Amino acid sequence: MERRRRVRLIALACAGIIGAAAIVGCGGDEGGPVSLKWFIAIQPGGSIQKVAQTCSEESGGKYDIDLELLPTDASQQREQLVRRLGAEDSSIDLIGMDVVWTAEFANAGWIRKWSGPDAKQVTKGVFKPVIETASYEGDLYGAPFNSNTQLLWYRKDLVPKPPKTWDEMVRMAEKLGPEDGGQIQLQSNKYEGFTVWANAMIESAGTQILSGPEEVDLAQGPTEKALASMGLMANSSAAAPNLTTSDEDTSRLGFEAGAAFMVNYTFAYGSAKENAPDVAKNMGAARYPGIEPNRESKPPLGGFNLGISSYSKHADLAFDAAKCLTSEKQQLTVTKLDGLAPARSGLYDTKIVKDAFPGFADLVRESIETAGPRPVTPAYQDVSLAIQDALHPPTKIDPDDPGPAYDELKDKVEQGVKREGLL
Repeated sequence: MERRRRVRLIALACAGIIGAAAIVGCGGDEGGPVSLKWFIAIQPGGSIQKVAQTCSEESGGKYDIDLELLPTDASQQREQLVRRLGAEDSSIDLIGMDVVWTAEFANAGWIRKWSGPDAKQVTKGVFKPVIETASYEGDLYGAPFNSNTQLLWYRKDLVPKPPKTWDEMVRMAEKLGPEDGGQIQLQSNKYEGFTVWANAMIESAGTQILSGPEEVDLAQGPTEKALASMGLMANSSAAAPNLTTSDEDTSRLGFEAGAAFMVNYTFAYGSAKENAPDVAKNMGAARYPGIEPNRESKPPLGGFNLGISSYSKHADLAFDAAKCLTSEKQQLTVTKLDGLAPARSGLYDTKIVKDAFPGFADLVRESIETAGPRPVTPAYQDVSLAIQDALHPPTKIDPDDPGPAYDELKDKVEQGVKREGLL
């Protein structure tokens, strides 16, 4: 208790940072532990606080990890970090980075490379697509902290066998009818969740948005197939009434209210179990739907990687702390307390992960192993906005003639990828 009080007092003493003016190094001046500031999104189960406390205690008095908890909204998280890093704020030591920020932060010179034994340690057993999100131009810039993916959730009492493709799912939902659960819940508001959906559809069709940091791919045939499926879904009777404003939470609520299908992250299972037990007992999990029956889908990929600020005055200790925070032990703590998927494949055989994902732990592992990451580019924010501007609302996509939507998408992505990352 006394130690926790002391750590809290250190955090309070260091909290007098206004705007870009930063206190360089609170703690350690009189031989005590160095205070390392970790900027990371808050999690409701307390896992962030727990792993920070554990690694502080295991440092043997070398450092204390003091938390700067960021909002739950990814755009707000990024905005706060970009402002501070752009001002070379030396109070930042450790950064919890959304998987799509790596290229932007690395290209700007805001985060340090991982190399040698340290890089090997933090990537040992980590899924290949996750390592891809933590890398830029062949170098590692982030230590994988946790991962995430979407599954197809369906009502086993309404659907005897889950669909393999989006078009098949639409037909099944239409056959059920809106009054009998024939509805598909997904994330289609004009925000990052829409980019996640569009990227997964395009990847699943057999192409990709970018083939390099500044190189547009979007092969026409596969992209048009993906867009046709998006248009079919959006203009179907299976579309939820709030389709164009839906997000992870509204789709969760729609599924718990009786929809037969939903694509969403793993938190959806725990939510249904707590809030809609009758739905949860009939809740099945399957692989994210594809575009063609003979082509494996590319599920979405989320999660966080830990970066070391280029402006940290305690980089060596920050690297040590990040190695502890991303260790197998701490990844399991994060899974146990907040249900977040580990970034290391071997952990899916543990009891903790199997308990967190009862009956679908192997499906989560398989989905992350074969996921389709979003584009890795310093201009990611511009590219994401370009995708949203081109394709939202998806009801404007003609499933019988996706050519115009394709032309607009390619044109806007080509414009977006040439811009600097937005501040």
